[in-house]
Amino acid sequence: MAKTFLHFINGEFVQSHGGRTFEKRSPIDNSLIGTIHEGGKHEIDAAVTAAQAALHGPWRKLSIEQRAEMLYRVADEITRRFDEFVAAEMADTGQPKSVMEHAFIPRGAANFKAFADTVKNVATETFITPTPDGKGAINYALRGPKGVIGVICPWNAPLLLMTWKVAPALACGNTVVVKPSEETPATATLLGEVMNAVGIPKGVYNVVHGFGSDSAGEFLTRHPGVSAITFTGETRTGAEIMKAAAVGLRDVSFELGGKNAGIIFADCDLNAAVDSAMRSVFLNCGQVCLGTERLLVERPIFSQFVAMLKERAEKLKVGRSEDKSTTLGPLISKSHQSKVLSYYENARAEGAMVVTGGGIPKVSVDLEQGFWVEPTIWTGLSETATVVREEIFGPCCHVAPFDHEDEAIRMANDTPYGLSTMIWTRDLARAHRVAAEVEVGLTWINSWFLRDLRTPFGGSKQSGIGREGGVHSLEFYTELRNVCVKL
Repeated sequence: MAKTFLHFINGEFVQSHGGRTFEKRSPIDNSLIGTIHEGGKHEIDAAVTAAQAALHGPWRKLSIEQRAEMLYRVADEITRRFDEFVAAEMADTGQPKSVMEHAFIPRGAANFKAFADTVKNVATETFITPTPDGKGAINYALRGPKGVIGVICPWNAPLLLMTWKVAPALACGNTVVVKPSEETPATATLLGEVMNAVGIPKGVYNVVHGFGSDSAGEFLTRHPGVSAITFTGETRTGAEIMKAAAVGLRDVSFELGGKNAGIIFADCDLNAAVDSAMRSVFLNCGQVCLGTERLLVERPIFSQFVAMLKERAEKLKVGRSEDKSTTLGPLISKSHQSKVLSYYENARAEGAMVVTGGGIPKVSVDLEQGFWVEPTIWTGLSETATVVREEIFGPCCHVAPFDHEDEAIRMANDTPYGLSTMIWTRDLARAHRVAAEVEVGLTWINSWFLRDLRTPFGGSKQSGIGREGGVHSLEFYTELRNVCVKL
């Protein structure tokens, strides 16, 4: 049965002013999942007003310990309703149940506990300052909330990436207005029920559905009552948001696009490296900002690596999310499927050797209208080829050989992006040396996607502005104030 997704404003689920709606289709089979109410200026004004009232009302009166305790309850309630969140995200994204159960939904809950712990234990500076009279002064810092935070979320890991922003914002005493992706409305909406269930004050957490331009996203980023904006998504969209944020000098935190390289040296544990490459290329149907679309492999093992990757890629099985044998889901939408397939066509036109894939897989009749693409591996292209330069965000990669360490570093850095890399080698001296030279925000050595939530997360160059994670998130979500006491 198709669902109706309403806005969540001031603790209530409300329809759009004027009744504007749009459809949400299943990535699995293009069936109608639900109708989403589209927000505009009216809804954003109402949500920001509610958030401002909560910011200066009951939320402000809570101590850090009380706020942290409420966030623990949010995490526990997500866990209690775990199956509902899994089902909601499977319906929105079409991804395998195993991905939701073992990664995305648990991390969505864990974010609340991690930032509750962080905010309780973070220290600020204190200085003893000499004065001319010899009596001295004490300078100490206070952290306060920044205000109403505009949170604009992507569709590829909806709950995980949304709570990665909402949890630290609330832990620091801010209030939020969330604009989920129009493709994935379910878990942001469901989280509103959780907030009410655990007693989060009205107006602290608000959700307005819609699109970007001339819709909820644009009105949120331009609203003068929003103190800061955090966004995960495509680089060009980030640039437009930054222009809007410049009016009023609002702060921004961006995690943007990437064209990440994996560097595989000949002395690596080959089986482990191929397994890691499989995950980094094909997890979530390649719709992962930290994914690896460029694999750079030292020449002595190049042919063997490509053959092993091909063999394992061809064992991936597409299917419905709840089917335990499914290991590869669909893309998020028909338009994204068309975009990825256009890159597949471009790769062939530019002379790529298609190792495997390159089209639409054969599926059962009931899945034929879904947004499927084949897992695809290319070799043979130059470093200037379109699919080597541009982020595709699909289940694909180009594998290129290199002959020496300096060449691998040069190839890895030859991109306007700088989000992440993985390095596979048994020579730890070389691993540290290469990690220091690759121009990215995150480097994994002999692993991929291994995260400690206290560490800095973010990209360099066109992959982002700022850092998230642990105390690094607190730098964005708080204002530091200095107090000087003359003794």
